[in-house]
Amino acid sequence: MGFGRPSQPATTRIATARAGSNIAFIKYWGVGDVTLNLPLNNSISMTLGDLYTTTTVEWLHPRLLGADEVSIDGRVQTGKAAERVVRHLDRIRAQAGSVDRARVVSRNNFPIGSGIASSASGFAALTVAGCAALGVNVERDRLSALARRGSGSAARSIYGGYVEWERGTDDRTSIAHQLYPADHWPLLDIVAVVNAGEKAVSSEDGHRLALSSPFNSARIGTLPAALSEVRAAIATRDLQRMGPIIEQDALAMHAVMMTSSPSLVYWQGGTVDLINAVRRWRTEGILAYFTIDAGPNVHIICEEAQRMPIMERLRALPNIHQIIVSGPGDGPRLLDTHMV
Repeated sequence: MGFGRPSQPATTRIATARAGSNIAFIKYWGVGDVTLNLPLNNSISMTLGDLYTTTTVEWLHPRLLGADEVSIDGRVQTGKAAERVVRHLDRIRAQAGSVDRARVVSRNNFPIGSGIASSASGFAALTVAGCAALGVNVERDRLSALARRGSGSAARSIYGGYVEWERGTDDRTSIAHQLYPADHWPLLDIVAVVNAGEKAVSSEDGHRLALSSPFNSARIGTLPAALSEVRAAIATRDLQRMGPIIEQDALAMHAVMMTSSPSLVYWQGGTVDLINAVRRWRTEGILAYFTIDAGPNVHIICEEAQRMPIMERLRALPNIHQIIVSGPGDGPRLLDTHMV
């Protein structure tokens, strides 16, 4: 698979993978095929090097482990969260023709379920570790397709750097590919955490509501031009060209959320304060732009020269509980150390 597999005995049925989250510049929102998790549009993102999930998967014969066990951030998962992981383990089992059960231990180094794409890094790491532990040799584009079934944005986290996920028309064509490696453009994503708690409505559930919004088709209609502009801006490392487009698409996506049925309002007061602050900072000569995933937290996209001025201003604002900074990172990698 090309993930720098560590040395281990051939009989070992355990693997640990680390995968980065990603921040989408052109968002994925809404699914056209729920079963295959096919998106309504292409999306473009930057894989993050410093916000990641580390996941160990150990496969055991059913005589040794009667049912899959899932632990995330030190908590044994039950109910819907566990079921979502087990469904993905079933997909990996199908790839290998296996009936083994899995012990999964996963840890994040950032708040999960709060709009920082923890499902992207989580299902990317789960896919890579699960396949590696079973000895399944899957090409990277097939891993992207498999990860997509668990979480759409995980298709992008299978690659590092700047990534585009093709909408596609079926399971074979709805895959991501790398536009440029991580070292192409040292952008920063400064995440201002307004609320680290898990959101009441998950992205998985929210995607199914997009088609109910009267604004959804209008947003989708703008995206071919927006995608072209963002590709060109990344190619030439032009933040002034890309910034207004990513802000507009983030606002359009949330307009779709707010006008779906039922409506989704992820923003909080601190979210609006940050939107206004970033716009004000640009009038003060700070080149930075905001984007917001499905949650209240704001991602501020800038270059290294703006890091300290932005950090100073963020620390002076109320309602910000944490500031996380990441540059672009590489794709998933396998580790020698396991957590089970």
